Amino acid sequence: MAYMTTAQALVRFLDNQYVSFDGQENKFVDGIFTIFGHGIVCGLGEALDSDRGSLRVYQGKNEQGMAHAAMAYAKQNNRRRILACSSSIGPGAANMITAAATATVNHVPLLLFPADAFSTRQPDPVLQQFEQVNSLAVTTNDAYRAVCRYWDRIARPEQLMSAMINAMRVLTDTAETGAVCISLPQDVEGESYDFPEEFFTKRVHRITRIVPAAEELEDAVSALLEAKRPLVICGGGVRYSEAGEALEKFCERFHIPFAETQSGKTACLSSHSCNLGGLGVTGNSAGNDIAKEADVVLGIGTRFSDFTTASKSLFRQDARIVTVNTSRFDAYKLGAVKVVADAKLAIEALTELLQAKNYRSGWQNEIEEARKAWEEEMKFLSSYSWGEDFKPLIGAGDPRTIPEFREMTGSTLTQTAVVAKVREMIPADAVCVGAAGSLPGDLQRMWTSDSRYSYNMEYGYSCMGYEIAGALGSKLAAPKREVYAMCGDGSYLMLHSELVTSLQEHKKINVLLFDNSGFGCINNLEMSNGIGNLATEFRFRDEAGQLLGDLIPIDFAACAAGYGVKTYRAANMEELEAALKDSLQQDVSTLIDIKVLPKTMTDGYGAWWHVGVASTSRNEAVRDAYAGKEENLKKARKY
Repeated sequence: MAYMTTAQALVRFLDNQYVSFDGQENKFVDGIFTIFGHGIVCGLGEALDSDRGSLRVYQGKNEQGMAHAAMAYAKQNNRRRILACSSSIGPGAANMITAAATATVNHVPLLLFPADAFSTRQPDPVLQQFEQVNSLAVTTNDAYRAVCRYWDRIARPEQLMSAMINAMRVLTDTAETGAVCISLPQDVEGESYDFPEEFFTKRVHRITRIVPAAEELEDAVSALLEAKRPLVICGGGVRYSEAGEALEKFCERFHIPFAETQSGKTACLSSHSCNLGGLGVTGNSAGNDIAKEADVVLGIGTRFSDFTTASKSLFRQDARIVTVNTSRFDAYKLGAVKVVADAKLAIEALTELLQAKNYRSGWQNEIEEARKAWEEEMKFLSSYSWGEDFKPLIGAGDPRTIPEFREMTGSTLTQTAVVAKVREMIPADAVCVGAAGSLPGDLQRMWTSDSRYSYNMEYGYSCMGYEIAGALGSKLAAPKREVYAMCGDGSYLMLHSELVTSLQEHKKINVLLFDNSGFGCINNLEMSNGIGNLATEFRFRDEAGQLLGDLIPIDFAACAAGYGVKTYRAANMEELEAALKDSLQQDVSTLIDIKVLPKTMTDGYGAWWHVGVASTSRNEAVRDAYAGKEENLKKARKY
């Protein structure tokens, strides 16, 4: 037996967890992020100070930010390695709830240890304790229940053992993984117990591949044999199964095009002849045009979000849906013919069965033509800049904005041209990190890479503020690669505190800050649906009391320079090129404050997005938008 505190036992247990995948074994928990407060420092803090084993302790600057960094670390490691996160009671704990939801939506393992109120209740209400008048058993940490895959509260030291075994069960489950919350009452952290030594022995959690059932394979093959124009969707499950090469060979063998989701991007090579690129609302013309013609859609490792399916309007209503997914929940979506299995094993089995039937799709030269047409569009987007014939790519907007922005910044840069130039100049294996605003659309359409797992986009929750923290997590996971946070000015203002942590850890990240004076993506959405310019641009309040005054000039480079970041300003292509080139020579984190003309992001390409438009309005433009929504709904699947 080992007599120790609950917190000491937790640390010792974490230090002895391993995973094995395809015979390769590695340590699962590499360290722990924390922001100490009174609820955690004397319990878990003491345990980490006295004997942390091989765990590395990281000091976060914002609880949500450090949890985002941990999530990105897990994703960059293809869910084989994680960093745990701990916080104090109350607001510190509440700050991680957003990150928990983000991880669960994206099927990424995230282990959280928020401190909690005293189990004995003797000092209630302790500092920062939330008191629910109808139950003293409810605390802030109960809010995690809605957004975690597994939740537990350790009210007695001996409960730690079953709780942590179940935590590991969920974290290493390919279908169920997501956020796990183990709530730690601050008195219980310091209570001692005789823990059995067996609890601390090395545990190897085997991440096994789910073998497809023969009957389900037969169903899928029957559907595919009827397909004249099939399409494959490459989702995140392809990445985590490391099935990219198998998928490329499958599509090449049967002449089937494939399109990528945000999570699936860079599981396969962008240059592959069957790769159409992005699909859906943030997809390109190649993927969306082919998708509309497909008679069978084979979704592999995708959860079929509204952006991927264009709110279920992208595919023909008579198109059959076939799914491969480790999650039975996701496999059943769209009334699909399902195969509940590991992506790689299912692809290999389908290849063998279809080959035995001498199957080949009926596509002729449509795949090649679609790719070429998109390449021509890319040439335009890459060269698009301010000039005499300049026209915004997004039509609806405040007519004052572009002239004002030009006068304020002197910018000649368009967002699409900047994305293209960045891709051209940075290393081929650089990791691109993003999350929210208009950049995920530009990046899914325009970003190309033949370096696998070089695209870390959080778009399941589209959580503003993930970008910079996510870049830090990616850099911790891939220290030898350049990492770029693609970040709008809105996301930067929302959360950039882990930029300081990157300096503290000597882990260089590069922040490419696209400043267009506001929440440009949502400004596009509101104004294209008939709403006025309401609280989406960064403007002073005017004499009438409205947020419609002058644009607010912000020097983001000066802000970051104060932290010790190497900074640059770019308002034209020459300045951008010089900044990108010089930033590669730096050993410290960098930030390029890029002034991009509003309304110059990509848009459309034939996909519709269902949003809640007002059904009654005095505004004619809103009424027109509602009528358009109703027309699109007629073309969409009902479930």
